This record gives sequence, C-alpha cells and structure tokens, in this order.
Amino acid sequence: MRNYIFIVVLFCPLLFTFFISDSVAQGKRVSLTIYQNNFGLVHDVREMDLQAGNQEIRFTDVASLIDPTSVHFKSLTAPDQVTILEQNYEYDLVSSDKILQKYVDQIVQLFTKEGKVFEGKLLSAGVNVVLEKKDGGIQSIAMANIQNIDFPKLPAGLITRPTLVWYLSSEKAGKHDMETSYLTNGIDWHAEYVALVNKDETALDLSAWVSINNQSGTDYENSKLKLVAGDVHRVTPPPPRYIGYEERGLGKAAAAPQFAEKAFFEYHLYTLQRAATIKSNQIKQLSLFPTATTPVKKIYEYDGSKNEKKVNVKLEFENTEKNGLGIPIPAGKVRVYKSDEDQSQVFLGEDQIDHTPKDEKIRLYVGDAFDVVGERKQMSYKQLGDRAREETWEIRLRNHKKEDIEVLVTEHLWGEWEIRESSHPYNKKDASTIELSIPVKKDAETIVKYTVLYRW
Repeated sequence: MRNYIFIVVLFCPLLFTFFISDSVAQGKRVSLTIYQNNFGLVHDVREMDLQAGNQEIRFTDVASLIDPTSVHFKSLTAPDQVTILEQNYEYDLVSSDKILQKYVDQIVQLFTKEGKVFEGKLLSAGVNVVLEKKDGGIQSIAMANIQNIDFPKLPAGLITRPTLVWYLSSEKAGKHDMETSYLTNGIDWHAEYVALVNKDETALDLSAWVSINNQSGTDYENSKLKLVAGDVHRVTPPPPRYIGYEERGLGKAAAAPQFAEKAFFEYHLYTLQRAATIKSNQIKQLSLFPTATTPVKKIYEYDGSKNEKKVNVKLEFENTEKNGLGIPIPAGKVRVYKSDEDQSQVFLGEDQIDHTPKDEKIRLYVGDAFDVVGERKQMSYKQLGDRAREETWEIRLRNHKKEDIEVLVTEHLWGEWEIRESSHPYNKKDASTIELSIPVKKDAETIVKYTVLYRW
C-alpha cells in the first residue's frame, strides 16, 4: 500500500515543492546496541503489507551512515516464503543543486523577490539561472533575486531520506513482521565518572554516567538500548569520534540501577531496563549505576626521572564488593571534586581510566602537590671495566605541609642490575622498576640514597 504525501522543503533562499510516494510500515520496534568504537548495531522490526509475487519494498528511516554490506533482512512471519532478489541502498538525497541539475532542459516556473514570474526551459543554473522563453528568447535571472522555483514532481533518482530498497518475491500476501539489522557508524558512547572526596580524604562517592552521541543520521524511537564495553576488533578503522561538545560535571547518579550488567563473550553488556529515544544529533546522558561510597587512599608519588621537581597526587581505591563496588567499570574520564566548608564543590583534577574488572585497583592521577617538593641528582658514576658500571643517586624530599606524609618514590633501572646499597628498604615492582615508601615529617626533609650496579 502506498500513501501520497505533499511535501514542502525549504532550500534557503529557494522554496521547492514536489510530490513523493513511499511505502508505510506499522508497529516499528527498534533495538540499538552501541559500541565504544563509533558504531552501533540496529535491529528493526516493522509490520509491512506484502503482495503475492515479485515487488519492491522501500525501507526508510535508516541511518545515513549505514554500512549497506552489513544489512540482514527477512520475514519473521513467513521466512521460507519470502525471498530477497536484490537490495539497494539509496542515498542520493534531495538538495537544491541536485534538483536544478535534474531539471535542465525541462520546463520550470520561477518567482522573484519582486513578485515577477518567469517560465521556460531551464538551460543552466549557477550564479544566474538561464531560461529559454516560450518565444525563443533567453532570460538570465540572478540566483540571489529568486524567491522560489516550482517543479512538477521530484526528479527520478532523488529521495528525501536514506532508503533501503528490496526487490523480493513473496508466496504469502498480507501483513508480515519484517526484521532488518545493520551496522552504522556515527554513534558512540563513553562513560564519565564523578568522584566526590570526603573531608578527611578517606572515602569518595563515585557516580557513573553514560554519554551517547548520535551522529548516525536518524532517530531511534523507544528503542531497547544496550551498551557494549570492551575492545571490539573491526577490519577497517572507524571514523574519528565526534567530540564537538562541551563536557560538564554531572551530579549524583540515580538511586536505583538503570542498567543490568552481564558478561557477554569477552566483553561486558549493559542493558537499559526501560525504552529510550536517541534522537539524531543528540547527546543523551544516562546514569550507569547508583552512587557508590568506597574507601580511598591518597598517595604522594615521586618519579624524578620523569619530572624532577613535581610530586604527583593520586587517589587509589579497589573495585571490590566489600568497598561498595565490585562491578566491571567501563573506560572513561573521572572528574574528582571535594566539598569546601560552605558545602560548595571544588574541582581537584581528572584522569582517564581503562576498562577495569572487579577486584582490581584503580589509581587516579589528580594533580601535583603544592607543598611537597622532590629533587633527584646523580652523585657518582664509576665505569667498572668494559661490561659494568656503578651509579649512586640521591633523592631529596621536602614536606612543607602541616602533617607528616609518606611519599612513594619510583626509580627506573635498566638491563641487569643489582642494588648494592640503599638508605631505605625498596620493593622490586618489576624487572626495571623499584619503589621506596619514604616517610617525611612535616616541615622537614628526607634524603634517600642508593647505589646500583649494572652489568651487560
């Protein structure tokens, strides 16, 4: 069944009018699965009227960034009685330039801003529109002076919306539930977190939000929404992420969970427990999980080989059920705040975290300490033959705060090494890193020395 619809489309500064026809589908049901690599999977079920025999079906309201090679289409009502003969993706959308070019050598009617009417065969359209008049003369009208142009109909080959066109053969006439699924680029999601540190800096409230950016070119009305967290491999690299919007801090997350989480293959799947509408060119933000309170430890970390003066400030917590979490945490940006005495929030810093399974530690780098200073110097260097040398390093840590602190010193070694002497105990973190936990009294300085022997 086909309905005929009169459409008026404004092409500034011109107004074009034409008739189009399109097939109508009822009972549309959409499921949308979004990945973190700027693409999504659309599953669309519509009720459509089919005739017996061969016919053309036009499937509109698809994403303009669809991957046509990924389309799957079938009748759920009678899958063995409907055969797909041919599929086309039509995306030559209507524009003023395209309509004008299609109407070259045809009769058009033109209206100027002064109220004059011109009619004739269109010869060309650019800065000026050139018409051949009925009496054989040539008329040139400046495009800037044209108010609108009337065309008898939409030129063949142009459409108003991206459309999938199928040629199919059906043995069963009547209503069918037609299932379509396809991949589309231009839709993305990422997680954002807000961490509010308490007064004593011993605990934080962690809120999680999901931001969905839909630039795929269509709306998804009342869709069943799923989010996939994980690194999905694709043969071709996805287009760049759309980041043309201002990110902002978000408040406390919903008290009740909106998403149900489960492991799925080697990823994690988050399913929204209600229908959601994702509009084209819209950024939608949803609470991922209720605000959780977890113990946190503040760490002063000094890595003098990377930055000789600065001491990093980091917040560490464990993603465990005992600590109020214990859920898979998708990669995203964490913004950290702390309430002042007047209960206003002060921004402390932000960090990017990776996908974090449960029972793993998360360490956030929020900034550099103002009142703690480091200094690192090489005190001696001895060449011991052709295949060995000895180095002595001194690290000074000065604490100008009003309380005692502990600084985690990180030193990077190379090759085959051996610590010959050390003023403080050290921990071998890995084959090329040692860590030293150094207590530093308030308004005092602590000196760390160690000697390392390298062989090769």
